[in-house]
Amino acid sequence: MLKGIDNRLNADVLRVLRAMGHGDVLIVADTNFPSDSVARATVTGELLRMENLTCAEAVQAILSVLPLDTFVDDFAGRMEVVGNPAELPPVQQEVQAEIDHAEGRHRPMIGIERFAFYDMARQSYAVIQTGERRFYGCFMFRKGVIPPES
Repeated sequence: MLKGIDNRLNADVLRVLRAMGHGDVLIVADTNFPSDSVARATVTGELLRMENLTCAEAVQAILSVLPLDTFVDDFAGRMEVVGNPAELPPVQQEVQAEIDHAEGRHRPMIGIERFAFYDMARQSYAVIQTGERRFYGCFMFRKGVIPPES
């Protein structure tokens, strides 16, 4: 255990979150996403796991240490529901609430078409697989910066 660090963040996840730079993309995925095969194509080349958590729980822990990119509109994204891209299933609503909480205001995620999401995931820095079993629990986060102290 470490003081001030969410205990849901394991050493592998912390290592990768720390190593990422401004603009690097992180994927947080449900159990149905082809996480292992996609993760092999990422910068890290390995799958990270937070498999005892739902997507919202994992995102809450991740956003406790990961700043989101405030310079771009695509700071966070969600896999669109096939046939109904505007639909926000409960799992996506829960993750949006965690983003809003971390940012202190409502900042909506962009929608990303399913196959475009797969392509983005393969080009990402890392993939974290959660224990989420609900469909469309697949998200993208772009790392931001931490400003200097005033």
